[in-house]
Amino acid sequence: MFCRNLGKSGLRVSCLGLGTWVTFGSQISDEMAESVMTVAYDSGVNLFDTAEVYASGRYSTDCLTYRLLQGGSMDTEEHARNDHLCVCVCVAGLRGSLSRLQLDYVDIVFANRTDVNAPMEEIVRAMTFVIEQGMAMYWGTSRWNVVEIMEAYSIARQFNLIPPVCEQAEYHYFQRDKVELHLPELYHKIGVGAMTWSPLACGLLTGKYNEGVPESSRAAMKGYAWLKERLCSDEGKKQLSKIKELHLLADRLNCTAAQLAIAWCLRSEGVSSVLLGVSNTEQLLENLGSVRVLSQLTPPLIAEMDALLGNKPRNVKKEARR
Repeated sequence: MFCRNLGKSGLRVSCLGLGTWVTFGSQISDEMAESVMTVAYDSGVNLFDTAEVYASGRYSTDCLTYRLLQGGSMDTEEHARNDHLCVCVCVAGLRGSLSRLQLDYVDIVFANRTDVNAPMEEIVRAMTFVIEQGMAMYWGTSRWNVVEIMEAYSIARQFNLIPPVCEQAEYHYFQRDKVELHLPELYHKIGVGAMTWSPLACGLLTGKYNEGVPESSRAAMKGYAWLKERLCSDEGKKQLSKIKELHLLADRLNCTAAQLAIAWCLRSEGVSSVLLGVSNTEQLLENLGSVRVLSQLTPPLIAEMDALLGNKPRNVKKEARR
């Protein structure tokens, strides 16, 4: 597992991280949750993303603390190990989260999209306070738009406060504009990187919905009627058709559709890490195998995928200058 800097900060994170919303929020046992955490850590993952609301504030016994507090020797980065663990949480209930995790601080704390209802200066001052109090090393934004991120950066510079270093954004085959068009510009201007989530679009890209909605799938669960409606819509049917073609492409590369989709996310400029959502160790190991696929994504292959998807973002401003 190789590492990248989180944006232009000095924080090194594994290119694949574990988003614990699925691990701690779904109906899996504490033992399985602990196994997932253990396998992720042993495979070189050093980035674990969690929040107070996951599993109603329950951190699945000692899964996080068990792995985060382990000592032992570390190999080099090339040998898929890391000399630093990165833990990131949402800001709500941070003190309580630190206590439950048995940590003095987390590496990065995120302000969620709902937080921007408050005055921006208050948000930036609050994040600065959290860092100055030693509860976090950095702060980032989650589901903010580019204008909001730039406003936070400008206020931080104006009042000598601490600006965000990262944006958490949804990114997959069918959700591209923000990560491919807007965030790279922020990365070059102010150093904000991208930590992306939902690389498999709620399982859509794995092909599990190609022949309908399985009873055990997320789309069949209570509270996910929106996902089932999306799958049954005209746009959803078009996407499923493209997914079948992408499966054939994955077969050519001798990898799974999930591995191809995750590797495709990793190849994007400015993406520091892709957060995985898994409910068992087999799924985790499959997803981690996407790192080996990355080297096969040559420019001609990416062009072929863009033609198949037909949704590559266009930079109108740049085209207007030509």
